[in-house]
Amino acid sequence: MSQGFQIDSGTDDLLAEIRDRVAVITFNRPQARNALSKGMKVAWRKLIERFAEDTRVGSILITGAGTTFSAGGDVKGMGQSSETAAFDQRVADLRADQRTWIGALVAVRKPTVAALPGAAAGAGLALALACDIRIAARSAILTTSYARVALSGDCGIAWLLTRLVGFSRARELMFLAERIDAERAESIGLLNRVVPDVDLPETAFALAASLAQGPTFAFSCMKDNLDHALSSGLRQSMDYEAENLIRTELTFDHKEGARAFAEKRKPLFRGH
Repeated sequence: MSQGFQIDSGTDDLLAEIRDRVAVITFNRPQARNALSKGMKVAWRKLIERFAEDTRVGSILITGAGTTFSAGGDVKGMGQSSETAAFDQRVADLRADQRTWIGALVAVRKPTVAALPGAAAGAGLALALACDIRIAARSAILTTSYARVALSGDCGIAWLLTRLVGFSRARELMFLAERIDAERAESIGLLNRVVPDVDLPETAFALAASLAQGPTFAFSCMKDNLDHALSSGLRQSMDYEAENLIRTELTFDHKEGARAFAEKRKPLFRGH
């Protein structure tokens, strides 16, 4: 494993580094259970957009410092929010925030991995669900949490939950706001993998690193195909896939992959 190098995010609340073609972003407010602060917002968007374009980055790994992924919005600050602002302005501000946190992440065409060392709640859970793959420590707890503070949900939680676990289960998770342990979360589709707590950092990074060495252009086309499939019929989806398959068939990576398969060796992809 090569030595990584730190990226200045502009705030101590959000740490970033690039190592072995993996961009690692760490929520760094363990004293506040890594709640999402206003100070993180601008830094988050800049980091996500930078890593999306950086050719040195093949995948993005998102995690939390300490024993929490993210508790979501800073509930302690909610009572002091700008309730005097006009309703339309507050809606516009929240829409902009959601596009910053979730929209920027979902727009990335590289594989994204969330590593959950502990609890993910509310908007923090939404961020994890917006990643392509989620791996969690066995002690991790997931909860929508909104009902506990009489809020309806934000950051795409309804869309993400419905597509990951289905119509009925999404309602159960939102209405009851129960604390779901990692093993149950994996069984209903909220998590891809659960590992012993001590193994999470190494296992999650190894997964992200393996993706970072993969065919990044093909991955971007796969993400396009999967996103398109959410709002299209089978014929339209197949037509879309056909176009992207031919695009990938013309790449160096496809030719390298075919050669490596025939020669029974590991391919060396270049991302084009």
